[in-house]
Amino acid sequence: MRRTIPLALTLAAAIGPGIADLAAQRASERRVANPGETQFELQLFRPSGGPVVPIFEGWYRNPDGTFELSFGYFNVNTEETLEIPLGSDNFIEPAEFDGRQPTVFEPVPESDRRHWGAFTVTVPADFGSRDVVWTLHVRGQTLSVPGRLTSPAYELAGWEFPGRSSVSPLLRWAPDGPVGRGPRGITGAARQAMVGVPLDLGAWVARDAEAVDDERPINIKWFKHQGPGDVTFAERIAVVEPNAWAQEGGAEVATTATFSAPGEYLLRVLAFNVIREFEFQCCWTNGFVPITVTP
Repeated sequence: MRRTIPLALTLAAAIGPGIADLAAQRASERRVANPGETQFELQLFRPSGGPVVPIFEGWYRNPDGTFELSFGYFNVNTEETLEIPLGSDNFIEPAEFDGRQPTVFEPVPESDRRHWGAFTVTVPADFGSRDVVWTLHVRGQTLSVPGRLTSPAYELAGWEFPGRSSVSPLLRWAPDGPVGRGPRGITGAARQAMVGVPLDLGAWVARDAEAVDDERPINIKWFKHQGPGDVTFAERIAVVEPNAWAQEGGAEVATTATFSAPGEYLLRVLAFNVIREFEFQCCWTNGFVPITVTP
């Protein structure tokens, strides 16, 4: 089993001026004896006024030979959500990989303390030693993190523990549609909505055929990933019991989303087994759906 990642940056460097690079990120990591334990600097937390730190989680191989670079973030604020639109304050270089990153940065979750693997960047098989750099400008600070393939220590299992002791849930946007698993997940067809009118949303979750003996529930959480206004979910959190996800086609997880302003949005649904597996960079699946909201 690969390394544990508690808090994955030198946050002292991130809180102060300058660029948080991969060497600083690596130097700050500590192993923990208890896989469910997270080590972090409590004095860095504050109700509001602090920055958001971009985090490179690691990389994994796709069956087609391409690679996924997985990124998350750490908002040091316990109460404040930050909004940083795509553009000069929130961008990825090279520009061909820009646009998938979140623009909404929620406070630190009490349970897992940061947001793991919120999106990935797909790079070609011959990408080599080049970097994909995510940069945030917030409150006068520039915080950047490079994603790269050159460090074997950052290779992730992708969507399963070695030996398949745990596997990411399967996620579809239709019961008979294409399936996604792992941090890259799957993106659904574009949808239309109107301001103030609840939009019905549904995703289907199940277990891999080789993991049907895993009788744990599947946990679900919805997020606004990008967009100009507020999004209210009728049921933001759900737990899908085995007797539901074991049905043919999986179990539908339904909610509604209501938008406060027109514009282009990207919503994310997260399907995971248990929080402690995030520490080992496993086992969750992201689902994304673009929404165009009109007045």
